[in-house]
Amino acid sequence: MDKNTLVSSFGKWVAPINTKKLEDHVEKTGQDKYVKKLTTRAYLLFFLHAHLEKRDGLRAIADDALQEEFQQEIGLTSISAAQLSRKHRRVEPSLLAELFIDLVHKLRPHSRHTCAWKEELRIVDCSTVSLCLNKYKWTTFRKTKAGVKIHLRLVFLNDNDVVPDKVEITSPKPSDRTQMETLIDETGATYVFDRGHVDYEKFDQYCEQGIFFTSRLKKNAVIRPLSSFSVAEESPVLSDMMVYLGTPQKRMENPVRLIETVDDQGNSFRIVTNRFDLSAEEISDIYRARWAIELFFKWLKQHVKIKTFYGTSKNTVANQIYLALIFYCLVLLVKAETKTNHSLLQLTRWLTAFLCKPWEKWFERIRYRSDRASRGRQKKK
Repeated sequence: MDKNTLVSSFGKWVAPINTKKLEDHVEKTGQDKYVKKLTTRAYLLFFLHAHLEKRDGLRAIADDALQEEFQQEIGLTSISAAQLSRKHRRVEPSLLAELFIDLVHKLRPHSRHTCAWKEELRIVDCSTVSLCLNKYKWTTFRKTKAGVKIHLRLVFLNDNDVVPDKVEITSPKPSDRTQMETLIDETGATYVFDRGHVDYEKFDQYCEQGIFFTSRLKKNAVIRPLSSFSVAEESPVLSDMMVYLGTPQKRMENPVRLIETVDDQGNSFRIVTNRFDLSAEEISDIYRARWAIELFFKWLKQHVKIKTFYGTSKNTVANQIYLALIFYCLVLLVKAETKTNHSLLQLTRWLTAFLCKPWEKWFERIRYRSDRASRGRQKKK
């Protein structure tokens, strides 16, 4: 335990952050060379706490320093909104990206899967956060709107929990396919994505490189059937074929598998994949697992501050997104360490309640199991 490790619940929560990497980066770049008060480490703690408490603005974050208990956590007794704003602009997003990736590596030893195909599954998608055009003119993508696009690659830590292991932040204008080379790069892994990432040329490359993919196919896609596979009568799968995709002028060189199945509402849709070793039902389940990234983006937008930002520059937006991902990984590490089935939201609620109290009390509440099995109100006989 180093000198920066705290024993409160807040300190236990932030303890996995690689302070050695943080200090080395700060020393190398001279980021804190003339800083007397708000160090990069203090900035990190301030803004992680702001995500936890969903602070509305910099003045609200600055007021947190007036709380005596929190003063012990950050090592400051006061700070101004202007100082927080300057630091938020000057911290390099690359530093926070490094700290985020370091936390992802710390989560990997906790990986446990009962479903074999989930271990090699990688889900790729993106989400756009809308911004005010007047304040964020550097990222305009419509006449009346600005925004920023978060491209993510998600992996399963276990059968239920997911963790982002790669992220790219861009303006919203480029298509979803522009980040495929960055996010899709592991031989032997199976990548799942939606129709916005369909690219026949890339699909051929993946077939030749030993990269597996599963995607929903566009309705107007041209196919040329080669052969059919048998389908069980009671299966939700309607058809299973080997096909070529594309027109004679522009088509794939490698044959792929095309599966037509139905969703929970009975609507049919088509899935394309280059995996021929799994059953059609397993391929359908793999594509349905893509829903996990939709739920992840929903969780981020609901439970941390990435719909509104504490600054208007490109750095402040990127920093706040990376801080949100660091926040998520820190909570997930607690869930993995305690081996609890409680939701991440419940863990953050208890963290807020026990914030400056000894961390053992927080963990005791997480591990607490009621012995009383309530039967509810019973009617009198």
